[in-house]
Order: sequence, then structure tokens, then C-alpha cells
Amino acid sequence: MSPTFRFSPVSFSWVAIHPNPKGVIQFIGGAFFGTFPTVFYRHFLQTLFEEGYTIIALPFRFSFRHWSIAIDLLKEQEILRYELAKIANRLGYQDKTYQNKANYFWLGHSLGCKYIALLEFLSGQQWKQITESCIDRTAYQQIEITIANAGLEGVSILDQPSLLVAPDISDTESAIPIEALAHFLDQVGLGVKPTRGQTQCLVERSRLFNLTALISFEKDTLAGSETDEFKCEKIKKNSDVLWLIGQLKKRKFPILHKELKGKHLEPLGVRIGEYVVDLNPFDKFIEPLKSRGLEGIVIHFLDELRQRQSQIDAVEKLEDDTQNPEKLSNSTYPLPSRISY
Repeated sequence: MSPTFRFSPVSFSWVAIHPNPKGVIQFIGGAFFGTFPTVFYRHFLQTLFEEGYTIIALPFRFSFRHWSIAIDLLKEQEILRYELAKIANRLGYQDKTYQNKANYFWLGHSLGCKYIALLEFLSGQQWKQITESCIDRTAYQQIEITIANAGLEGVSILDQPSLLVAPDISDTESAIPIEALAHFLDQVGLGVKPTRGQTQCLVERSRLFNLTALISFEKDTLAGSETDEFKCEKIKKNSDVLWLIGQLKKRKFPILHKELKGKHLEPLGVRIGEYVVDLNPFDKFIEPLKSRGLEGIVIHFLDELRQRQSQIDAVEKLEDDTQNPEKLSNSTYPLPSRISY
């Protein structure tokens, strides 16, 4: 008998608890649609649940202060780790998965990906120095105070894989379509923080993002696509997908990437019989289940990221032992196998 897919409120999130989870997916969607993730992303999340994952749907909260939202997500994860273990135990489900942070995955769509990227950045040891060079000293001091007030000092998402779907590194202009008003808010210090340029600087100088995968869509005019490289300079410059691919393919473990047919809102949809209604009247609106490939690629990438996670652990352990000859002489570790992309 298949487990029942049903969301229940836990803390500030919606959670669908799998009786025997192979991992926990923490999902945050884009502006507006992400406010009601259990409705607009229902088929997308249900498919991942049926694959064997416990699903945490984190409702989107609109704000121009993206640092505070990212830190709130980290605080929510710490709360849910303990709450989910208690609930699973009470239901007679397997609860060990929830106690190990390495079993948690981050999955974002659109603007939700920016919050995940900020959390990844904050997990690095050099985040304070990088923030000071990319923004200013005051910024990192404010972030440090926010983290301390939330009781999250030393807490991070290090070694937790991230999958970014149509990532949008939003700026004030993205949130407010009136260009003059957006520029005015930026000038008086009321615009989006960190800005798109500042976020790019943070990611570029970080040594992390080795457990990252990205899915883009060929007709996405908001987040962009890999084909933007062959378009006009303005489109190329504003393509977050193109920039992330170019930046993260240089990492020690290059980004996993796949571009699919479709537009920016491809993850949206509700399953009705053998069809998915994507709730977007400006797109195809409805499509057969058998022709929808997004969820299959997401599941494949999650498996790939899990493999990469174990390979990175093996490499780091080997490097650590190489720096400690006495430890290495008493131990043997298999070299990591080749990564497939």
C-alpha cells in the first residue's frame, strides 16, 4: 500500500512525512506561488514524496531583506529536525533520518533559490571577510547579530545538497516593475538587500557550492537559459542561469545542469487523473503526465547529489589524513569513483 501524501502544519511549515524516508527535501518556491506551495506546486512535491522523500514546504515570505529570510529558513530547519523526529516516532515511522543533517536537501524555484544560495554562502568559513569585501563591514555585523539573536551561531547547511530550479537572483527591479521607483528605493536604502550584483560577488568568492545542481528552461525569460550566451548583450548580462552555470562549472566539483523545454513556471501544477494542470493560462495549461519530464530529472539529480556528497566526504577525509601522516599510515580509504554528469 502506497503511503498517503498529506501535508500537516508543523512550526511555520507544511510537512508531508514519509513512513520510511530516504531523505528530507526542504522546498521554497518563488514569489506569490511560493506563498501557497502545497497548492501551486502540489504535483511536483507529490511526485518527490512518492519517490520516498519527506517533504517540507516552506511558505514564501515577501520582503526586501533577503538575509533575514534566509536566516529564518535556517532557524526553521533546526526546529523541524527535532519536531519531525518526535512526530515520526509517535506515528511508528523510522525517525533516524531526521537526526542527521546530511539527509536534508534544499530545493528551490525562482526567487527561493536566492535564499538557498545565501545559506550556502553563510556556511563557509570566510563569509565575514567576503561579505565585507563585497558589501561592507556594517552588513556582515548586522548579519552576525541576526544569527546570534536567532541562536544559530555555528549552524549551517554545510554538506547539504542544493537543487536550483530556474534560479532568479532577484533585484529591486525584479520585484517592482516601475524602473524609476525601483531606482529610488535603491538610492534611499529601501531596496532589495543583498542586490543581484552583491549576491554574485558573494557566490563568486565562496569556495562552496560543490553540492549544487541546476535545472533551467529554454524559454525562461525571467531566470534565463543557457542559450542566452548567443543572444544580445543585455539578455546575456541579465541571465542568472547563464551566470551561475559559468561560475559554478569552475568549482572543484562542477555544477550538475540540465536544460528542459518549458518556461519559468514549469514546476507549477496539480495532478488531475492522467494530466497535470499547470495553473498558467499563458502557457500550455494542461499536459499529459507521461510527457512531463521535470520530476524525473529532479529525482535523478537528487541521487547524483547524494553520490557526490559521499565522494566529497571521502576526498576531504583523504586530504585530512594526507596532512596527518601518522593517521594515514594506520588507515586505508578507497579513492572516490569518477563522477558522472
